[in-house]
Amino acid sequence: MTTLDTARMVEGLREQTAGFARAAAGGDPEAVVPTCPEWPLRTLVGHIGQAHRWAAEMLRKGEPLAGPDPGQAGPGAPAGWERWLRDGAEELIDAIGQVGADTEVWTFVGPRPAAFWLRRMLCDTAVHHYDAAATTGVAFGIAGDLAADVITEGMELLACPGSESLKPSLVGLRGRGERLGVRPDTGDGWVVVRSPGGVWWERGPVEADAVVSGAVADLMLVCSRRLPLGDARVAVSGDRALLEHWLAHLAF
Repeated sequence: MTTLDTARMVEGLREQTAGFARAAAGGDPEAVVPTCPEWPLRTLVGHIGQAHRWAAEMLRKGEPLAGPDPGQAGPGAPAGWERWLRDGAEELIDAIGQVGADTEVWTFVGPRPAAFWLRRMLCDTAVHHYDAAATTGVAFGIAGDLAADVITEGMELLACPGSESLKPSLVGLRGRGERLGVRPDTGDGWVVVRSPGGVWWERGPVEADAVVSGAVADLMLVCSRRLPLGDARVAVSGDRALLEHWLAHLAF
């Protein structure tokens, strides 16, 4: 349900990769990433460059490949990180162009257009851009349309058939019709419904049992579990415990 066309996703991947590179530049390669405490900055950088290349190789080969180990990525010396990251993003963009954005390919949620991987890597890069910025103290920024699509993609993954087999803890999100809302300061919001058979969601006006409100970029960070509900940049109304339970089970 992305509202972004391929050209905007390509532009967005370049924007967020460049922002990630700027945030990581000059940082201590061994600094612990506070929002990914099991990783030093070097591993975070390695993950992004490695993931872009992995997705590109899958597209070129037309078959699934084992997920790479971030600990084995080789980003090289920090002075070369920016070029290495940019080259990885361009490799993925080139692969999308070669295969065709609408060509059906393998994904972990079943056959999807190749643009799935462009979007997945854009969303992953955007969230990890924040992680890099939190590590080095650089200001984080993302365009509203990109931040909104990160939220939408997360909702889609949460509710897609087979999601519970990928992440069994999602079973804990089943409910009795409870509604959770994500309300941006402009435009439509997101409403998640916890039904006995699983989770579903919709865009539109937010009427829910529990609502988190704020700027769309901050809501993206809440939904990716980077910004706590208690942060002054967002406001919570209704059943706070319902939101906390949802977020605790949310991450893939």
